[in-house]
Amino acid sequence: MQISKGVEWTTHICTVLALLREGQGLSVDALAEFFELPAAYLAKQMQLLRRAGIVESLRGKGGGYRLARGVDAITLLDIVTAIEGPQSAFRCTEIRQNGPCGLKRADCRRPCEVASAFAIAEQAYRDALAAKTLASIMQEAAANSTPEHLMEMAGWVQRQNA
Repeated sequence: MQISKGVEWTTHICTVLALLREGQGLSVDALAEFFELPAAYLAKQMQLLRRAGIVESLRGKGGGYRLARGVDAITLLDIVTAIEGPQSAFRCTEIRQNGPCGLKRADCRRPCEVASAFAIAEQAYRDALAAKTLASIMQEAAANSTPEHLMEMAGWVQRQNA
């Protein structure tokens, strides 16, 4: 399973948006500058987050994007689903019905053992993502950062709205 760059990028973006004061937002251009990312691609990812209700857009001075919910109400599963969609990572193609020894469709009433194994693994993956909130990510990042770096980040965010 490979998680797209968009998931990584938007998760980092959400941690920066969490630093905003009430009523403030950050533009896609500012967010792209902060992480040295392509703004056009990031804009598409931000629209996906907006449609999922993770961020909201603000107009006017200080406008741009901000979190639509608190950091304790946004999980990694929310972000992954917003960017990559809700579909399962494993898609059974019923290969067991192919070839000279393939099963007849009528004999395939239950999911095959391969599909069942992947479904169990994917559920564990989704459960782990659902248990991890943006708040917990930010707490871990703060614990592993220096006070100077945290202040530098907060100062940069606030200067964007000055």
